[in-house]
Amino acid sequence: MNNALQLNFSRSRTMTITAGIAGNILEWYDFAIYGFFAPVLGQLFFPSDDPTTSLIASFGAFAAGFLMRPVGGALFGYIGDRIGRKRALNLSVLLMAVPTFLIGLMPTHAQMGVAAAVILVLLRMLQGLSVGGEYTSSIVYLAESAPEGKRGLFTSASLMGAIGGILLGSFLGSLITGMLTEAQLQSWGWRIPFLLGILLAGVGFLIRRHMPETISEQEKTENPLQTLRRNWVQVVKVSGLNLLSAVFFYALFVFVVTWLVDYVEEPRTVALRLNSESLLIFMVAILFFAHMSDRIGRKRLIIPGAIAIILFSYPLFMLMHHPNETMVMAGEIGLAIIAAAYMAPIPAALTEMFPRNIRVSAVSVGYNLAYAIFGGTVPMVAVWLIKKEHDDLAFVWYIIGAGVVSLLVALTLHRQIKNQMPD
Repeated sequence: MNNALQLNFSRSRTMTITAGIAGNILEWYDFAIYGFFAPVLGQLFFPSDDPTTSLIASFGAFAAGFLMRPVGGALFGYIGDRIGRKRALNLSVLLMAVPTFLIGLMPTHAQMGVAAAVILVLLRMLQGLSVGGEYTSSIVYLAESAPEGKRGLFTSASLMGAIGGILLGSFLGSLITGMLTEAQLQSWGWRIPFLLGILLAGVGFLIRRHMPETISEQEKTENPLQTLRRNWVQVVKVSGLNLLSAVFFYALFVFVVTWLVDYVEEPRTVALRLNSESLLIFMVAILFFAHMSDRIGRKRLIIPGAIAIILFSYPLFMLMHHPNETMVMAGEIGLAIIAAAYMAPIPAALTEMFPRNIRVSAVSVGYNLAYAIFGGTVPMVAVWLIKKEHDDLAFVWYIIGAGVVSLLVALTLHRQIKNQMPD
C-alpha cells in the first residue's frame, strides 16, 4: 500500500472513530455535571432542612433519567436496526442537546416552587431517553466498522468518549468551583456547564453528517424488537454483565466526588481534581485492556476483572477514606485500574453476542436495563446505605454484591473467547 493510500485509510479510520464517539462526549458530559453539582442542585430544586434529604432527592432526579434509558434503548435500537445506525446516532445527539440547554435556563424552587423540581425531572427523563440509544448505537457502529482483530480496541473508543465527556464535566466543574464563591455558584455559576452543552451537540452533529452506514438495506429488520424476543436469554446476559459496570462506574466516578466532600471532608476542588486524574488513568488502562482482549479473548479478562473488583474494592475505598491526599489518590488509581480490566472488553463482547439484524436493539435493551435499575440509582442508594448503617463504607458492599452476580454471568459466556461476530 502506497503512502497516499495509507494516509487516506488512516484518515478514514480516524473519522469513523470520531463520528462514533462524538455524541458520547456530550451525553456523558451532561450526566457527569449533574452528578458533580448534585449537592448544589439539591439545595436549589429540592430544599429541605436536612441536607441529606435534599441530596437524596437530587440524586433521585439523576436516577429518573436512567429509568427512561430502556425506553430509549428500545426506540433507538428499533431505529438502528430498521432504518440505520447513522440515523439513530444523529437523532440521539439532537435529543440530548435541547434538554441540557433548558436545564441551564431553569428557574429554581425559590423562583417557581415545586414546579421547578417537576420540570427538572422531566428534562432528565428526556436526556435519559437519548442516552438509551447513543452509547450502545455507537458501540455497534464501531464494532461493524472495525478491521479484523481490532474490534476490542475500536469499540473501546465509545467508552473513551464517555470518559472524555465525564472528564470534561469534571474539569469544568473544578474550574468553575475554584473561580467562583459559594454564593456565585448557587446563584448562577451552576448554569454555565449546562449551557455550554449546546456547543458540544453542534460539533457532534456536524461530524456525523457524512458518516458511512454499516448496515445494508437487505440486512435491516422489519420488526427487530419482535425478533429480539427469541434472544431474550442473551439480552438478560447483557444486563447481567453490565450490572457490575453500572454500579462500579457510577460509584467510582460520579458518586465518589460527593462522598469525598461530604464524608471524607475533602475540599470540592480537590475531590474534582483527584477524580479527573483517576479518569485519565482509567482511559490509559482501557486502551491497554481493550488491546489485550483482542489478543487473548474477552472472557479471559472479564472474569479476572470481576474477581479483582470483588476482592479489592473494600480495601481500596478504605484507603481513600483518609485525610492524606496521596492515600486517596492511591486508592482511586487502584480502583480505576481494576474497573478498566473488567469494563474494557465488554463493549466488543456485547456486539459479539448477536447477529447484525438485531444487534443495536439487543445490546441497547440489555445494557440500558442494567444501567436504569442499578446504575442511575447508585448515588441515591449509596447515600441511603451510609445513613442507614452509619458507616461511610456501607455502599461498597453494594458493589461487591453486583460483582458476584456479574461474575456468575461471565462464567456462562462462550462466544467471546473466539472474538467473532455472527452475521
